[in-house]
Amino acid sequence: MKNATLRQLKVFETVARNLSYSRAAEELHLTQPAVSTQVKTLEGHVGLPLFEQLGKKIYLTPAGTELLHFSREIIQKFQEAEEALTQFKGISGGKLNVAVISAGDYFFPRLLVEFARRHAGVTLNLTVHNREELLGLLANNLTDLAIMVRPPKDLDTMHESFAPHPYVIVAPPDHPLANKKRISMATLKREPFVVREKGSDTWNSMEEGFGEHLASLNIAMEIKSTETIKQAVIAGMGISFLSAHTISLELQAGSLAILDVQGFPVMLNWYVVHRKNKRLPPVALAFKNFLLNDGAELVQKILRFDPVHARKRK
Repeated sequence: MKNATLRQLKVFETVARNLSYSRAAEELHLTQPAVSTQVKTLEGHVGLPLFEQLGKKIYLTPAGTELLHFSREIIQKFQEAEEALTQFKGISGGKLNVAVISAGDYFFPRLLVEFARRHAGVTLNLTVHNREELLGLLANNLTDLAIMVRPPKDLDTMHESFAPHPYVIVAPPDHPLANKKRISMATLKREPFVVREKGSDTWNSMEEGFGEHLASLNIAMEIKSTETIKQAVIAGMGISFLSAHTISLELQAGSLAILDVQGFPVMLNWYVVHRKNKRLPPVALAFKNFLLNDGAELVQKILRFDPVHARKRK
């Protein structure tokens, strides 16, 4: 083990977390052969196999499971050392590590650009994930800040809301309900819905918005991609429940319309989240304050979503 490198441990940890060489390669921006080479070299240093393949899937060996625990500790210690030294650089020259839930990728890069404009010399590292992946990053201390709709309840985290996050019912502009006012739930239940998959953040928001009515909705199709759902709705395959922050361009182009449904939009919030005991580097602390002070105004400006339509549910 004495010849193992931090890079090899990072590659090994990424493969172990994904249980996939191809997904690890994508995350690390490496080729799959490069990832395999790093793992094989580490196995040579260890003197034991770290993974075994059964069918098309790979699994950690007992030695791999043991090494994963120590690898994460080593990686975390290096991160803590880097963060501790970053404070001597201040904000300028610091590196911001932030991870965001997938709905945020429709506006969040422009928030980062505005922050970088105000703080020259900052290096930005943004990653986009589903909820499960984002919680994994927080749990393993692999990001400074996480941006999400529902902060975790089973992790020792701090969270603060920085902008409203409305969810709406959308349809094609020529849909029979597009010009109706105060559409009832009974009417809505007769329409086919194209929705995100169970367990996704959007599905969880849908559960909150519809409550006991969810079980009686006419769910025609579940799709894992918000972009595909939008195209399905535009094509007339059904209506959908989506974050208003994911449909900004379609609203401006007139290819989607927001239905006026009683009790909607469902008003939630965007939260900035980090581990409670994490010592945030100055650049991360500055970005958190940037979101808390200016986030709501900037999100509204970027997405051009009319706050009148984002009224609170009655």
